[in-house]
Amino acid sequence: AAVTRRLCILKGIYPHEPKHKKKVNKGSTAARTFYLLKDIKFLLHEPIVNKFREYKVFVRKLRKAYGKSEWSTVDRLKNNKPTYKLDHIVKERYPTFIDALRDLDDALSMCFLFSTFPRTGKCHVQTIQLCRRLAMEFLNYIIASRSLRKVFLSIKGIYYQAEVLGQPVTWITPYAFAHDHPTDVDYRVMATFTEFYTTLLGFVNFRLYHSLNLLYPPKIDGQADVELKPAEGKEYAMDSESYLEKLSALSASLARVVAPTHEDEVEMDEFPVEGETAEQMDARKKEQEALEKHKKLFEGLRFFLNREVPREPLAFIIRCFGGQVSWDKSLCIGATYDVSNPSITHQIVDRPRVEQQVVGRYYLQPQWVFDSVNAKLCLPVADYFPGVLLPPHLSPFVTEQEGDYVPPEKLKLLAMQRGENPGDGRLRDEESEEEDEEEEDDNDKEEEEEEEEDESEKEEEMKLKKMEEQKTQSNKALPVKVTAGKLRLEDRQRLEQEQQSEEKRLAIMMMKKREKYLYKKIMFGKKRKVREANKLAAKRKAHDTAVKEEKKKSKKARRA
Repeated sequence: AAVTRRLCILKGIYPHEPKHKKKVNKGSTAARTFYLLKDIKFLLHEPIVNKFREYKVFVRKLRKAYGKSEWSTVDRLKNNKPTYKLDHIVKERYPTFIDALRDLDDALSMCFLFSTFPRTGKCHVQTIQLCRRLAMEFLNYIIASRSLRKVFLSIKGIYYQAEVLGQPVTWITPYAFAHDHPTDVDYRVMATFTEFYTTLLGFVNFRLYHSLNLLYPPKIDGQADVELKPAEGKEYAMDSESYLEKLSALSASLARVVAPTHEDEVEMDEFPVEGETAEQMDARKKEQEALEKHKKLFEGLRFFLNREVPREPLAFIIRCFGGQVSWDKSLCIGATYDVSNPSITHQIVDRPRVEQQVVGRYYLQPQWVFDSVNAKLCLPVADYFPGVLLPPHLSPFVTEQEGDYVPPEKLKLLAMQRGENPGDGRLRDEESEEEDEEEEDDNDKEEEEEEEEDESEKEEEMKLKKMEEQKTQSNKALPVKVTAGKLRLEDRQRLEQEQQSEEKRLAIMMMKKREKYLYKKIMFGKKRKVREANKLAAKRKAHDTAVKEEKKKSKKARRA
């Protein structure tokens, strides 16, 4: 059963859920996994099945030799251990390279997960090392091609989205915390998936590197290699691991097959696409210009990462957008400049305050880097200073439709992207808040004065009521008046709306039963969407008022 399951995973055959489970299971309701018969017949022709049988025989013979303490036989068997390759399966499952890129999301997520595993007995050390190497190679390709588009920090890990040869590739990397292996996870199944994914990722990396004229396996560029001092490498890691560590530092550029020649930028000729209008062409051109601008977001900026911030994701993101990055040389290999360097423009810190600050350098919290990438512009730094309460980290993967709730922070961001200055609005809000506070203070004083006046007014009202009662008793016959009629004007717009609503009601009545059912489902979905948006808006309003109240209380406490 384990061999069949392994074979199904490698060949990409998934279980099938039958329509009548009880009928297929011969009356039983026990949990069982079902496969289509044609898929199982397809497995019979797989040449790797013979390799699995050979391996089964090898394990049996090895166990027997260990039991009899025949050490010469054990050595002989280990030297002749049967091996197999998954190359033909990769080629069979992905006929073209674009197909492989489309299915790369799971492969990357699994490889990044395995690369963070501790070297315990749960999975082979060689698998962990291979996953780490392939993951670092892929990250270096993304840096070289500047393909990164979106980043999001979630509870699960960091989501990345890159555009690789026109295909969006999304993957998740776990945070660098110590692993507590869960007991309810079958690591053998995960190891089988990883075995296939490492083969696939190896092929993909090879093709991607050659598409950019880069050497594969990657080599650090000669000029950059001089900057990474050899003495520093020896102190940091063993000779066997120093290459991978230098590669995973993500600070050095990669060597190319043919040395690039610096030529003047030439404008490309543009040919209209068949059936494309001039407006569409302009829109495409603007989109391309915006993309090129986004790729050079951090160009000309020099960052320094403090010890407490996550080095790898920040170094990867900054390098992807053209920025230069360094860190303390005791933290990791590959530091290119020191903290005292006067050319540093931004220092990323994650502590309440910095004791010794250098003039002409921004000290920012790590979220500024992630939010700037998603906003496609360098955001104002004032909201991200050390110790400042950070703005919400909005997901770039959410696109609001018409009628959806849009948070005010998103609206502010959209205004900034359009080139408007939302800072004026913020000042107005603060001024209006101060005015409201002053008005409230005045109102409190006025209320005290009014209370005294109300008591005297009540007494007068009581007297007037008594006088009115006496008058009504005396006037027994009520006078009847005839008033002149008024001309009623017809509202044409309202009449048209009424007519349209009536036509709509009649059209719904004339619908077939199935169509009416579908229409009701659509309308119910729309109403639910509106209800949810209103609910979120009300929640936000309540939150904002609560925050305002807290501010007022704290101000009053300070005054007192």
